[in-house]
Amino acid sequence: MSTASRRAGSPSRGQPDADRSESRSARIVAGVRAIPEGFVRTYGDIDPGAPRLVGRVLAMTHDLPWHRVVRADGSLPKGASQRELLLRKGVPMRGDRVDLREARLPPGL
Repeated sequence: MSTASRRAGSPSRGQPDADRSESRSARIVAGVRAIPEGFVRTYGDIDPGAPRLVGRVLAMTHDLPWHRVVRADGSLPKGASQRELLLRKGVPMRGDRVDLREARLPPGL
């Protein structure tokens, strides 16, 4: 195969990127599912290299405990509905933000 045809997007060239993306998404899903009740993680905790991808996966996967993922400052991207779910599960708050010192799942767990 010539260099030009390889650069033109042959199937063998495109597949590894798709596999990597699916694999990364699967790791994100597993990371979110692993957050125990009463704890939270930040988008960056789940994937430090792609916190926005975490948000995209959460938006596209409907059977995840999405409410356990918060911003790095403890603020809630989904507002009152997310706050209510977290409070019901005993997540400590400081005003309108999650108290990350108490509720953030330690990295090794």
